[in-house]
Parts: sequence; C-alpha cells; structure tokens
Amino acid sequence: MNEDGTELFTIGELARATGLSVRTIRYWSDEGALPPVARSSGGYRLYDAAAAARLELIRTLRELGLSLADVRRILAGETTVAQVAAAHVAALDAQIRTLKVTRAVLSTVARRGSTAEETTLMNRLARLSAAERRRIVDDFMTEIFEGLDTADPDIRGRLRFAAADLPDDPTPEQVDAWVELAELIQDPEFRAAMRRMIEFNAADRAPDTPAGTSLWFMSRLVQRAGEALKENVAPKSPRAAEILRDLIGDADPAAVKERLAAGTDPRLARYRALNAIVNGQEPPASYEAEFAWVVAALDARAAS
Repeated sequence: MNEDGTELFTIGELARATGLSVRTIRYWSDEGALPPVARSSGGYRLYDAAAAARLELIRTLRELGLSLADVRRILAGETTVAQVAAAHVAALDAQIRTLKVTRAVLSTVARRGSTAEETTLMNRLARLSAAERRRIVDDFMTEIFEGLDTADPDIRGRLRFAAADLPDDPTPEQVDAWVELAELIQDPEFRAAMRRMIEFNAADRAPDTPAGTSLWFMSRLVQRAGEALKENVAPKSPRAAEILRDLIGDADPAAVKERLAAGTDPRLARYRALNAIVNGQEPPASYEAEFAWVVAALDARAAS
C-alpha cells in the first residue's frame, strides 16, 4: 500500500486486471512507458490504480501502430495524441502507396509470367518520381514531333497526356497501366509508328489549313462507315463506292489505306487505352469495325 493509503499492484496483478501478459507489461515498464511508483521490500515493481488506465492507453496507441518512443512523448506531455496521429497518418499513407505499387508490380509479373530482368524493369518504372516520369514523356514527345512544325496542333494536344501526373494515391490498375505505357513509349518501333502517323498529318497541313482538319477527316470517316454498317452496305457494292468517293475523292486508295493504317495501329489504340486508365478516364472507342469497313471498301476500289 502507498503512503497515502492507496493500494499498489504487482505486475502479475496488473496483468490479471488488464488481460495483458506479464512479459508485455514488464517490457513497456523497462522502456519507460510505465514507470513503477514504488518497489516492494523484495525489489518488485509496484504500480498504482492509475497504471491500469495508463496501460489501456498504451495498448490502444500500440495497436494503432505508434512506436513506444511516441507513446512515451505523449504520456510525458511533450506532444498530443492528435499531433502524433496526424504524423502517423501521413506515414501510413506513404506506406499504403508503396504497397499499392508493390502489389501492382507483382500482379503484372504474375499475369505476364515475367522474367527476373523484366520484373526489375517494371519495378523501376513503377517507382519513378513524378519528375522522372515527366522526363520519359517529354523525351517521347520531342522525338515524335521533332522538325514537324506543321503538325496539326489538335493532334499534338490529343497525343499529350498526363502520365507524368500519376495520382498520389494510384490504384493498382493505374500503376500497372503506367508501367506498360512507359515501356510502350520507350519502344523504338512504337515511336517510329507514331512518327509516321504524325508525318502523314503534317503532309496534309498547308499553311492556311484550319487546325483539326485531319482529325475532322478521321471523325467523318468513322461516322460515314458507321452509317454504312448500320445500313448493311457491303464494302464491294456500288453504294460503298459512292460513300468512299464522297470521303476521299479521287485520291489513290493505296495511299489512303497506308495513311489509315498509320492512324489505326493497334499499338496506338493501346496507347490511348492505357492513357485513359492512368488518368482515371473511360477508354476511348477504337472503331475497329468502322475502319475495317473502310479498308475493305478501299481494297474493292483498288481492285476495280
């Protein structure tokens, strides 16, 4: 019993009262979070009734992931629970982001059956900083547009994307998409395909041609082909020849087909889809059926 008449408890009695183990209470006491108020004649540590409430607070803070050093500072009045909690939330957010990246990389590795070298590359790409991601994007844009000052500004705007602005709290799907996107835009063959598409666009651009002309043509092509499909117009029919003549005039079908192939490369469609995922948007339509109808109509015209 204490000098003021209050009852004192041994570690064993505290353990029975709180449900904590003797070993845990002794460890917290050794670390300074629960100092004894006295010692028995045999040298055993003794605690007062307030120690039980203190133990409950320590247990709560430890279950929330706070370190014993933070617990000691709170109990000593050097900081508040709210202040430590705010700092701990920030640390947890960082850990969660890291875990999401790790999960996304591992999911991609499992899905692709990646080798050790591929896994290393994907992990590096996924953990790039925003500035590093931006440099990859800027390098890609510089290469595919270099020297093409007449390229349609609408095309330039459409191709530019916010992959460098991967959200602070990305989903595993966004991280996975960014990794694939980064690999794609660093692929020399894909860059060459993108360059060819932009060169076709630039060749169409006379100084007095309104911005968006090329995109307008592609949009009109998709619209007319879509209408033809709804009307079940066969690509080899006279009606298809009329629609095609309205679209391309007397242009060489082979040249138009080459141009169309450059703008409908499957990798470009994948590029757009990945870009949408990274930015949290709905993937754009690919219009595969419409373009296939136009190609078939072009082949029919060339054959005739």
